[in-house]
Amino acid sequence: MRIVLVGPPGAGKGTQAAFLAKNLSIPHISTGDLFRANISQQTELGKLAKSYMDAGNLVPDEVTIGMAKDRMEKPDAEGGFLLDGFPRNVSQAEALDEMLQSESMKLDAVLDLEVPEEEVVKRIAGRRICRKDSSHVFHVTYSQPKKEGVCDVCGGELYQRDDDSEETVRKRLEVYHTQTEPIIDYYKTQGLVVTISALGKVEEVTARAMEALQRDGDGK
Repeated sequence: MRIVLVGPPGAGKGTQAAFLAKNLSIPHISTGDLFRANISQQTELGKLAKSYMDAGNLVPDEVTIGMAKDRMEKPDAEGGFLLDGFPRNVSQAEALDEMLQSESMKLDAVLDLEVPEEEVVKRIAGRRICRKDSSHVFHVTYSQPKKEGVCDVCGGELYQRDDDSEETVRKRLEVYHTQTEPIIDYYKTQGLVVTISALGKVEEVTARAMEALQRDGDGK
């Protein structure tokens, strides 16, 4: 299957992408991983992306598209892939369509993870990270430490990252609504969108997604 995963920040896209890719035996291709890999390997696209990022500018669509194209042409993606974070806007979606058409391929589904805006704010703004080890993550509502402000694992101080503040989260949501959400309407005209609720436990959302994709693959 060739799937695009969309949803607002805090919808759990990265977590769901990993589970779904494993269940479907297809590679999980995330924009973040693409950038990190290209920059660390010092590819031409990686050097170009880094020059924009170092200057504090957005990386142009054509650079992101080029990275995605290179990754989708790798042997492990021949049988399908799950795209996470790409396409990020309608022009990238159009470029992806052209790319696939040139290879006589097409998308099978666009999985839209739906989460109410206030839940997104609650999920992200409630996160607390350990200063000693950023892999230790807690939440003021969903995963409270035994002692407030102290990491259960190593005793480090727990803090809220600047980009997790409510103000920043709401700005990120604005960007999502303006830039990324329009791709849902774009793909709806192609009959590709499968919308599921991303509320509940991780495994419940994964099961919901697998069922929806299976139903969609069977022509509903």
